[in-house]
Amino acid sequence: MNNTVAVTPEIVAEHGLSPDEYDRVLEIMGRAPNITELGIFSVMWSEHCSYKSSKKWLKTLPTKAPWVICGPGENAGVVDLGDGQAAIFKMESHNHPSFIEPYQGAATGVGGILRDVFTMGARPVANLNALRFGAADHPKTRHLVAGVVAGVGGYGNCVGVPTVGGEVQFHPSYNGNILVNAMTIGVADADKIFYSEASGVGNPVVYVGSKTGRDGIHGATMASAEFSEDSEEKRPTVQVGDPFTEKLLIEACLELMATDAIVAIQDMGAAGLTSSSFEMASKGGLGVEIDLDKVPVRETAMTAYEIMLSESQERMLMVLQPGKEDLAKAVFDKWELDFAVIGTLTDTGRMVLKMGGGVVADLPIDPLAQAAPEYDRPWVPGKKQPVLAAADVPEISWADALKALVGGPDGASRRWVWEQYDHMVMGDTVQRPGGDAAVIRLHGTKKGLAATSDVNPRYVAADAAEGGKQAVAEAWRNLTAVGATPLAITDNMNFGNPERPEIMGQFVEACQGMGEACIALDFPVVSGNVSLYNETNGQGILPTPTIGGVGLLPDVEASVGIGFTGAGDALVLLGGEGTWLGQSLYLYALHGRSEGAPPPVDLAVERRNGDFVRERIRAGAVKACHDLSDGGLLVAVAEMALASGIGARIAMDGPAPHAKLFGEDQGRYLVAVAAADADAFVAAAEAAGVPARKLGETGGDAVAVNGEAVALAELKAAHEGWFPAYMA
Repeated sequence: MNNTVAVTPEIVAEHGLSPDEYDRVLEIMGRAPNITELGIFSVMWSEHCSYKSSKKWLKTLPTKAPWVICGPGENAGVVDLGDGQAAIFKMESHNHPSFIEPYQGAATGVGGILRDVFTMGARPVANLNALRFGAADHPKTRHLVAGVVAGVGGYGNCVGVPTVGGEVQFHPSYNGNILVNAMTIGVADADKIFYSEASGVGNPVVYVGSKTGRDGIHGATMASAEFSEDSEEKRPTVQVGDPFTEKLLIEACLELMATDAIVAIQDMGAAGLTSSSFEMASKGGLGVEIDLDKVPVRETAMTAYEIMLSESQERMLMVLQPGKEDLAKAVFDKWELDFAVIGTLTDTGRMVLKMGGGVVADLPIDPLAQAAPEYDRPWVPGKKQPVLAAADVPEISWADALKALVGGPDGASRRWVWEQYDHMVMGDTVQRPGGDAAVIRLHGTKKGLAATSDVNPRYVAADAAEGGKQAVAEAWRNLTAVGATPLAITDNMNFGNPERPEIMGQFVEACQGMGEACIALDFPVVSGNVSLYNETNGQGILPTPTIGGVGLLPDVEASVGIGFTGAGDALVLLGGEGTWLGQSLYLYALHGRSEGAPPPVDLAVERRNGDFVRERIRAGAVKACHDLSDGGLLVAVAEMALASGIGARIAMDGPAPHAKLFGEDQGRYLVAVAAADADAFVAAAEAAGVPARKLGETGGDAVAVNGEAVALAELKAAHEGWFPAYMA
């Protein structure tokens, strides 16, 4: 669009601004905006960039701890790892683009989150991806799975960063709106972290990376509206990625960061050049003047509107120290990337855009960046479901139930997915995908990072506060189960339309539950992303607040996995017997029912049990550990056996009712310990106030309960066979 296009009420509505918001634009500008200025307001005030519906509640989450160097508000969160090192990490969504164009949507989601991390001075060391698709039997699902997995792998593998963990889930609520949540962790020197706050009037503003094209225009606006039948027509709003250019960009940025040339740096993500320049200037309380004729473009006759709103990938904006332009240009020339001085910082507090010898836009920065609407949307508490008695759930033979659970879409091995990702590149992956948490060595040291991604959307739908609490506790538990000290989380809040009070209620209550768990577990939120309007034709997704957790291992050699390490070890159940079948996988996968209250989370119990497990792992007393979650005790036994090829025999007191075997009571772990140490281990647990009992032993080639057995080979065929057969 060129600047002569008239700004009509229809054009304003097309840009996603309400009449009230447009009145505010007129008030700020003191005049009607031209089309470029309107486009800038529309992306900056989009839900995706401004968090206008969620800000009020995000501010209630705990974000501080002695080890937090930088919480929310920057490109990514930063935590202290000791020894002068810091971990920098964040999770972001690329949901709408991935539904329209699964390969490029997922690939550019990975590219964008990598830039958020290396823009702060970190070398990316690990990626995770939480993927949620529609029902396995929906006609579009297989196509979307194939495209998204190929996109995640294609980008991550080419950049050379291992994809070490994540989730894949299927549920009909995602039929018309899949979720692709991408997480990156990087490592930096704690005293060499780069921020996005611009400073220094007269300092040069520099554009580096790829050229700007017309791809991704209105990406941020599109991600702030729900879908209808015409979602396929939105393909031009999806960005196109080039991982090889991203790899060059990582190396060039890190090389320049080793000098003193950079004052501030910001990646061009959602809303591209607009949001990066506004955020940098606003944080520094400065103005900026940009000559759009100097922006490297790859298409002819691009207008100011297109250049400012393009979301072309692999681009960064920097403020340099004066006189360092030649040094910086030499670095980017060496890596064969575009480099252009496109503007300067001013003291006017305004953004002035020039093109073709004239001014094409002139906007005040702070009112636009800081006066973005902030809504206190009406919300209603969710209707709580009554507790479902185990006696009201029909019992299926445990052997048939186990085979169906580990061999169905919800519980089958995700090996088909993660084998398409290079999870070993860089040579520091200690625990690969498939366990409770991935473990990667901090290069050249004995320390390690553990990482996981968790949420049970069925729990959140049934009780958003309890489900939000459980998602945080589950991430904390998964890190604990490998022996790591949980440090902090990043969250990806995926919900439906916030203008509906019941959806807004889910968001509010999920934040309340998450906040409570973060405080109780010393597990603050340091970064994150909100993705709303995940709906198609008024049908919302299950509320999905994905939690990405990061923990620290003082010594990776002391970490444990879920696989048994030998025959004849004792199995000890920590945390009590199973009782809870409400919202369980047993109920959903075997009976097609999503009913009852989800299992409650007692955070004091969670803390006590987890601290005991971690201390015992660190002391070398645990050979294998698995937290109990989807499918309860028996699924955990089977997963530990399948991970190692070693069977297990367990004994239940009296009959083995389905609630004991498949109940999803929280705060529980199954551990393998040396047989000679089992009694002392149980005694130590009980002394610490942790319920513990010897359950059985490892060995054989079957999973057996009270003498009745299912061959491991049969379980393995079901577990490993479902995904390849489904995708064939």
